This record gives sequence, C-alpha cells and structure tokens, in this order.
Amino acid sequence: MIFHVYAMVEMDVQKTILFVDDEETILEIASEHFQNLGYQVLTAKNGREAVRTFEEANHIIDCCFTDINMPEMDGLELAEYIRKYDNSIPVVIMTGYPSLDNTLQTLKNGVVDFLVKPVNLEQMTICLQRVLRERELFIKNLLLNKELESKRRLEELNRELVLKVEELRVLNRIMTELMSLNTGSEVLNHIAEMATLITPASRAVFYAVSESFNTPFELTGAVRNSKEYSENQPAAGDVDAEIKNEIFNPALDKLIRDVAVDETPLLIVENASHGLSDRIQSLMGIPLKIREKVFGVLIAVSTNKNQRFSEKDLYYMTFMIQQAAYLVENLALYENIYENLFSTLSALVKTVEARDAYTKEHSSRVKDTAIIIAKAYGCSKEEVDVLDFAGRLHDIGKIGIRDEILLKPGRLTDAEYQKIKEHPLIGESIIGQLGLWDREKKIVRHHHEWFDGSGYPDGLQREEIPILARILSVADAYDAMVSDRAYRKEMSQKEVLGIIRSGKDVQFDPRIVDLFLSLQAEDKFEHVYRSSE
Repeated sequence: MIFHVYAMVEMDVQKTILFVDDEETILEIASEHFQNLGYQVLTAKNGREAVRTFEEANHIIDCCFTDINMPEMDGLELAEYIRKYDNSIPVVIMTGYPSLDNTLQTLKNGVVDFLVKPVNLEQMTICLQRVLRERELFIKNLLLNKELESKRRLEELNRELVLKVEELRVLNRIMTELMSLNTGSEVLNHIAEMATLITPASRAVFYAVSESFNTPFELTGAVRNSKEYSENQPAAGDVDAEIKNEIFNPALDKLIRDVAVDETPLLIVENASHGLSDRIQSLMGIPLKIREKVFGVLIAVSTNKNQRFSEKDLYYMTFMIQQAAYLVENLALYENIYENLFSTLSALVKTVEARDAYTKEHSSRVKDTAIIIAKAYGCSKEEVDVLDFAGRLHDIGKIGIRDEILLKPGRLTDAEYQKIKEHPLIGESIIGQLGLWDREKKIVRHHHEWFDGSGYPDGLQREEIPILARILSVADAYDAMVSDRAYRKEMSQKEVLGIIRSGKDVQFDPRIVDLFLSLQAEDKFEHVYRSSE
C-alpha cells in the first residue's frame, strides 16, 4: 500500500482539486464554481499535462476529476499513475460514453466514482464532498494503523533491547568472573558452578576426555542452589545425591565421546530415546578445546520438567567455555613462564650460596621459618605464596656484591657495609626486570628495614614496612645468627633468642617476636633445621 503522510489534510485547510478534460468549457465552469466554494482548482487538458501539473504542485492534490477519452494520456492511465503514487487521492471519472467495460476498468485503476456527462455542478459538489470525507476517514484509519504498527514495533524493539541488555549483562558477568581466576582448576570449577547459576541446570559436571583413558571421568561438578528451586523441587543436596549416581551411564559415556569427537556443542531440549536417566529432562554438552584439542566436556542437566534448556542457554555456555579455554591456555603459558623464571632466579640464588659455603641453604631455611610464622600469624594462602617466593629470593641481590666484600672474614669497613646494604635494591631490580610481581619485590627490598625506622634502604618504620617483610626480617635474623658465617661461628640458642627478644620495638615488630618465641618454645622450627643438617 502506497501512502504519503503529507496527504493528510485538516478540515479547515483549503483543498486542492485537479480537473482534467479536453473540453475547455467544462474546465472553466468547474474551475469558477469550485473556487467560489473555497477550493483551490488546478486544470489540465489531458493526462500528460495533468501529470506535469500534479508534479509542479508537489503532488499535493486532494481529489482529481478526469475525463476518460483524451489525447496523449487518457483518464484511466492518469488514474493508474495517481494510484501508484498515492492511493489515498480519490479519482472521479467523467465520461459522456459510459459502458460496462469502462466501469470495470475504472474500478481496477482505483477510481472511487463514475459520473456521466453532462455532469451538473451540484452533482459534482455532492460527489466531491463525499469522496473528500471518505478520504479523510481513510487517511485517519491509515494513520491509526501506522500508529498501532509503530507501537507494536516499538514494543518489539523494547523487548529486543531488554533481551540484548540482559544478554550483554550475562556475557559481561561471565568475562568479569573468569578474569578474576588464577589457576586452571579454578576455571574448571567456576564454569561448572556458573552453569547452574545462569541456566536452568540442576547439575553441571566437567568430564575429562582423552585417548589415554577409556572412560571420561569427572574432574569437577556443581549443583544448583536449593533456593533457586520451587517448593515442589528437591533440595540441592537431594538433587546431587539422586542425580550423581544416575547421571553417568553408558549412554552418557557415548554422548560425551560423541561431543568430544564432533567438537560441536550439543543441546537436547527434551530427553527422549537417548538412553539417559529418566530424571534428566534436558541436557547440554559443550566441548572445551585446549590448543585445538578437546580436553574435556561440560555436561549440564536439568531435572525440572518446567525448566528446559534453550538455544540461548547453549549460546551462553558455549561463549563461557570458549573464554575459559583461552584463559586456561594463557594460565598454562603463564605458569610455564613463571616456573621457568623462578627456576632461573633460584639458580641465581644457588650461585650466591655456592660462593659462600657458610650461607648454603640459608634462603630455603629462612623461607620455611617465615612461612611457619606467617601461618600462625593468620596470613592468607595468597600471602603465604608470596612469602614462599620472596623468601627464597630475598638475598638474590648479593650476586651483585664482590666476593672480597661478601666473603670477607673480618669486620667490614663503613664503605664495604654500604655496599652490602645495596643488595636489597639489587635484588628488587633483578626480580623487577624479569617481570614479576610488586608485592614480592617490596619484600625483597624491605626485609632489612627496622621497626624503629633505622634500617635500610628506605628507613621505613612500624606499619610502613610490609607485614610479610617484618615476618621475613625475624626469620632472616634468626637463621643468620644460628649459622656459621665467614666472620664468626654460629651463636647459641640462648644468646640468639635473647638478641631477638631485645630487638622488640627496635629491629623487629614486637608481635612477630612474641609469636616467633612462642613457636620456638613449641619446637615448631625444629624440622626446618634438622632437615638442613
């Protein structure tokens, strides 16, 4: 349907009428009559001239009266032209030779009325008023329909927008939460748990698959939170107990292998003739590929008849698995690089210790002692891991100290001592250049700071010194005093503990000293030094 909005006219706006006839007398009479009635009148002698007039008037015509038989373009051709441009413009045919064929033809061309000449002016006026009234109703109806259609389309667009926003929210949640994970095992645990949170999955299990073992085995799994079940559904623990034993059977074994071989996600909206447990109503299987080889398959099942998986659920899961695969690859690469870097740094530490027989295994003992203190102090696993790394490497900077200073058997001069004091900065620089973490660098830098601010290299005091550096400081000092050094023999336990006790609030954090002494009284460090003998 062709319709131009500008064709809509208000009742108080002057209407424009186009009269087309090859008889000039008719044009003159009609023009004068309708102008007197307040209409704007345009005239043309044939269809071709009428088209030009129509275009010059910017197509704003409210009604057209036209003869049929005219040179160049007859009335029926003109009616067809107007209908194709705007089918809301009424066309009235006037002819002195009516026939059934003409009448039928005019209806085909969208003509709204048919007047037989001679046409009196009153008849034309009544006809005009009627067709204009019908046109206004027609246009109003079209506009109403367009408005309703626009409203429906707007509502549809709003629904699409809401769905798109929800989709982006879910995808963003997937990306954000995955990026916070640090190990491959955390990633696998997370994708199973996430499947039960963003889809109707009652249980999700990640199965490892490989040519080296016959049956896929469960690496990790998660069950839907019982709060998300309706009252007539079993609780999460019940679901786990009921499904876990049922979920894996020969049919599922084959299904997992098929997904792994096809390397294509699988969606079973309704469990029918698949040989799976009757408890399973719907199922998804998504392969996880590591370096172009399928490592495992995430299986998600729904036991709720009213909550079946959709293609949208499969889309979310496929997206999550793909992102998880990239992350696992990157973590594996990072862990490999990390291990290589750590091995390099450890080799440097061993080089330092090899130069000085008196300090052999010093870094390892300090690390073990510091970790015991840290765990008793209540440090987190992450902090313990940081201390494990920093403890092994805390003296790596001594590789930059000349042997005549590092191995000097007698007392150091002031200048030599200043050189020794550079080793925390050298160690921080070595670790930093290898691209490792800031927290470890700070511990290496600050493990010789004193609690009262008189230490080096920055003269930090009290809480300005990182807690892990304060812990390492006590462990380092203890090991240094109970070990043989180039410039002295090892000191007795009584003497060492007395020095550490007297260092409270001066060299050491008093809380760390008290904790260390209590652990020492309980022989918590005995195995560290027994194993090094």
